[in-house]
Amino acid sequence: MSFIFEKLEIWKKAMEFGEDVDTIGDTFPKKEIFNHSSQIRRAADSIALNISEGCILPSNAEQKKFLGYSIPSGNLLF
Repeated sequence: MSFIFEKLEIWKKAMEFGEDVDTIGDTFPKKEIFNHSSQIRRAADSIALNISEGCILPSNAEQKKFLGYSIPSGNLLF
């Protein structure tokens, strides 16, 4: 069974972005692994998670709300 969001190009890009952030996070100094690295990884994961959660909600208003949540998560990274 596949979900609608799995066909969305933006969700696929968000998943790729999350993997890229994980790779970059692995290069952080050990003392930053549990601070900055953890925070950017969670923010990157939040983008794809909010897109997927928004896509399974019943109303357009709820979908837009969760899609909107993904934008600030991306902003945390830049």
